[in-house]
Amino acid sequence: MFGTPRGVEIKTREQLLLMRRAGLVVAAALAATRAAVRPGVSTRELDAVAAEVIRSAGATPSFLDYGAHEGIGGFQGVTCLSVNEEVVHGVPGHRVLVEGDLLSIDCGAVVEGWHGDSAVTVAVGEVAPELRALSGTTRSALWHGIAAARLGGHVGDISAAVEAHVRASDAGYGIVEEYVGHGIGSAMHQPPDVPNVVARGVLPGRGRGPKIVEGLALAVEPMLTLGSPDNHVLADDWTVVTDDGRPAAHWEHTMTVTEHGLWVLTAEDGGAEMLGALGVPFGPLAD
Repeated sequence: MFGTPRGVEIKTREQLLLMRRAGLVVAAALAATRAAVRPGVSTRELDAVAAEVIRSAGATPSFLDYGAHEGIGGFQGVTCLSVNEEVVHGVPGHRVLVEGDLLSIDCGAVVEGWHGDSAVTVAVGEVAPELRALSGTTRSALWHGIAAARLGGHVGDISAAVEAHVRASDAGYGIVEEYVGHGIGSAMHQPPDVPNVVARGVLPGRGRGPKIVEGLALAVEPMLTLGSPDNHVLADDWTVVTDDGRPAAHWEHTMTVTEHGLWVLTAEDGGAEMLGALGVPFGPLAD
């Protein structure tokens, strides 16, 4: 598909600034939750840390009760906390973290009707080197995907960059295809989808998918597995786990492209450090 498809929400400058405020709340909630991660803490306790940060900022959690009107029980948490073989959408509860676990923390917040969405993967104590490598490659694939975005380019440029970076690692990681990035703004999930692989049947390369224009905001979120990417949903209707029981990692940021360059709305520094390291322009909007 070429051009900006019907149904894609284009934000004004003021709306993007509100999304930046939401993004900073998410960044603060993730930082506080990450700092609380240790062996012996439960995922429910970690969820309470994020909830306090979000509410203290006067924001609203994006995830709490999500899906309540879609024929499934609403999500019971302000974060998705996915441990080891859990790829995404892990429900906070009584599970207690132990030394060597790999934890993915996904968080969303709303400020005056506008959303931010981000995820990090955290080591619990000392973890196996292959788990650190898995998380590190997922994070770097995220940033290479973001760095591939440009005005006049296409969403498929992001997908191609994510996939190319993972394949170049030559580690044999699985790339989860069923769960993808997405447009974001006045709702958490909007068109267009942002896949982490090039669409099947499309020649590898750039320039595929919806056009990237000013005012488009995207959540980019690669999910990699140490083994097969095949997965299924548990009986709670939320938690996605790998079929082979091997660990997964998940990193995510909300971003936009301005006339000046890239702006990562959920990074505390707006993405300045990582974008600079990748040699692409940093283009925040002034308050």
